[in-house]
Amino acid sequence: MSANPLLQNAVTAGGGHKLTKRGILDRMFTMAFKGFVYPQIWEDPEVDLEALQLTPESRVFTIASGGCNILNYLTERPASIQAVDLNPAHVALTRLKLTALKQLPDHETFFRFFGHADERENKRVYFRDLAPHLDAETRAYWSKRGLRGRRIDMFTRNVYEFGLLGRFIGLLHLIARLHGKNPRHILEAETLQEQRALFDSIIGPIFDSRMVRALCRLPVSFYGLGIPPAQFEALSASAGGDMAGLMRSRLERLACDFSIDDNYFAWQAFGRGYDRTKRQAIPRYLHAGNYETLRETAPKVDVVQASMTDFLGAREAASLDRYILLDAQDWMNAEQLSALWTEILRTSAPGARVIFRTAGEESPLPGRVPDEILDRWEYRAEESEDLCRRDRSSIYGGFHLYIRRD
Repeated sequence: MSANPLLQNAVTAGGGHKLTKRGILDRMFTMAFKGFVYPQIWEDPEVDLEALQLTPESRVFTIASGGCNILNYLTERPASIQAVDLNPAHVALTRLKLTALKQLPDHETFFRFFGHADERENKRVYFRDLAPHLDAETRAYWSKRGLRGRRIDMFTRNVYEFGLLGRFIGLLHLIARLHGKNPRHILEAETLQEQRALFDSIIGPIFDSRMVRALCRLPVSFYGLGIPPAQFEALSASAGGDMAGLMRSRLERLACDFSIDDNYFAWQAFGRGYDRTKRQAIPRYLHAGNYETLRETAPKVDVVQASMTDFLGAREAASLDRYILLDAQDWMNAEQLSALWTEILRTSAPGARVIFRTAGEESPLPGRVPDEILDRWEYRAEESEDLCRRDRSSIYGGFHLYIRRD
């Protein structure tokens, strides 16, 4: 299989380290990441929306990833959303979700397709209601056959168990079962105290095992979280080499610091799906009350496969005012960061807001982006720390909010 050149360049910073251990790991990550990775994005949209303060005039730029946060942002009715991704699978998934909003007959069909995502009827719905309305590239992606049928068949077997992230979570469940534990029991808790007790008895002890501690020392073990070798090295250094301890502490936040009742990230991690019964632990784009708004606003989104810097380089000056960069900057060297922020500054309108996350706690920008660029932005340190604490996904070390000064 050939590597994705856009992704290869992003991971290897232009192709260096080819014959070193780091170079081999970079190429392995690129090959792993070229396929379907994120069936669901792992950034809390409620935190994002508080930081972004979207208005009907907001012109948004974001990475597509699993596409769900784009739909979550649409509930606030921004003027437009420009979404890019290096991964064609994520572009195809986002376009599928947008087409489903426009073409499916009602909310219940939409919820069963993306909320349940495991019913045989979904395949018939796809070929009847969606495939005829997809662009040729996206239709070809979902119709392509593999060893277990067509790609669209994932929506008949729980799409959230597929992709690099889905399989990573599945591995964690397998390890738990080997230790005689079942993470799903955490979802039965009725109070925060019960959640902590269940975590301490089910999940916490697993990270003391030799097998898990050994796996946590391997960069390849974290490919399912979208963590490339460079990001792994920085994260391991910040944790004093104790990656097992770091993972345990972040899963503890996920399991114990937020109510299970509405934390759909916990449901995905421990139950491998959403709350289908009460429909409380679900993303805002799946709530019935937002369905009509989403149908109206879906045409405001444009999704393309491209790098952030290249896409912004083709935009007009002052044409955007909200930027969501996810954790992509953790992959970048100083040259790439400077190029990206040169374009962000050029394309941003006065008062523009930029948010992103990092695996570690600190912002990667100071000392790596030129002062003449960074001085044009105000870093909201206290607000960023508060938003990070309230991010229900709990897997990131830092949340960062920058606001253009002029």
